[in-house]
Amino acid sequence: MTAIAPRVRVLEALAYERPVVLRLPFRFGAATVTRCGQAYVRAVVEVDGRATVGAAAELMVPKWFDKNPALTHEQNAEQLRTALRVASDAAVEAGTVRSAHALSLEVGEAAMHRAAALGLPRLAAQFGPAQVDKAVADAVLRATGLSWCAGLRAGVLGDPWSAALPIAEPMSVALRHTVGLADRLADDELAADPAADPRDGLPATLERAVGTYGLTHFKLKLCGRVDDDVARLASITSVLQRHAPANWRATLDGNESYADADTLAAAWRRFADIPALAELLRRTLLLEQPLPRALALRTPVRDLGIGVPMIIDESDDHPEAFDEALALGYRGVSSKACKGLYRSLQHAARIAREPGLVLSGEDLTCQAGLAVQQDTLLAASLGVAHIERNGHHYVDGFGAAPADEAQAWADAHAGFYDPATRRLAVHDGRLDLTSLHAPGFASRVQPHWPSLTPMG
Repeated sequence: MTAIAPRVRVLEALAYERPVVLRLPFRFGAATVTRCGQAYVRAVVEVDGRATVGAAAELMVPKWFDKNPALTHEQNAEQLRTALRVASDAAVEAGTVRSAHALSLEVGEAAMHRAAALGLPRLAAQFGPAQVDKAVADAVLRATGLSWCAGLRAGVLGDPWSAALPIAEPMSVALRHTVGLADRLADDELAADPAADPRDGLPATLERAVGTYGLTHFKLKLCGRVDDDVARLASITSVLQRHAPANWRATLDGNESYADADTLAAAWRRFADIPALAELLRRTLLLEQPLPRALALRTPVRDLGIGVPMIIDESDDHPEAFDEALALGYRGVSSKACKGLYRSLQHAARIAREPGLVLSGEDLTCQAGLAVQQDTLLAASLGVAHIERNGHHYVDGFGAAPADEAQAWADAHAGFYDPATRRLAVHDGRLDLTSLHAPGFASRVQPHWPSLTPMG
């Protein structure tokens, strides 16, 4: 075990991308995504004098980091590329610092200010530092020969939270299946519209996904229009009551779609008055970010009559956001690697001090490989029991990755993937995390860098 975190210096930090085409349209809020790019960071890090390569990856999803309707999907992607370039340059310029976390402190906030000066909102600006932090952490763990959980317990990242946390070494975690606003629910919907079925051997409806994966947990997207949400939720509840196991549970995600607190409170009262939704509300665990980020941290929510804990997600764009939310009546926050691994550790430490608060594991279509492995292990190691995973549903396996790269991932992490199909392996609604406990940040292999496109 290491008592002192190793000193680090980023010698090189390069950003790449690869196109991702979705097998099904993913609709959340006002956005429908059918394709976008996945970003990668390759960092050469000197760890106590020894150069080691670390890596990270994250999907560049449009209309989540910045929901400005005037921006195109490509303009959203360019915002995230800018954040990556700025953060990568800042990490190299920093020179030698006392730990991986110290590097994050030194360059992360400065990089976000630089990106914000270029017009990026904070949520988009912090995308770059979050990816660099993951790649640097991967390099430090590889250099010290420690897995993610062992490294946190040993304090090799130099953060102030790990020592106070009961870092678990989870062997499995429940998968929480996303039901997007455009998702087909029952199989008879495909019979009426056969073109909606990609016929690739993967489920194309909620009903079929439940049967294929044995799902027990579900994340249901809201659109913010009460009548539409009532009808959609009633249809989903009907499918789950007929096909899901008896112990099924759900979370609701507003994606900032409710205009204000009064509208949200009225919507919840309407939900509670609908007999068809009674069973759903009884099984609902939390309500995620229903209000726009411009209002969420300025509006008290404790007296709205919402019958489940409300948590923030998109509003979590600065270190004080969670405490600000708690003061207004929120009861939790999401863990997402795209917002930063140190942010998740900070939140977990805050929640450990006050039982009853919620740390949830949420997904932004994390793709097979680095993104889904790092994000899953990050949240599960902090005690999150069920994690939203949706990349496997909207993208077929490793997508555009070369076959030999996909096979390398699937073989190195057999159990987490099915080596025969090179797809995420979900059994009885759970993911096997055993293979992720290897030296480095949740990965035994790295992307095939020559096959990726440099961002420049």
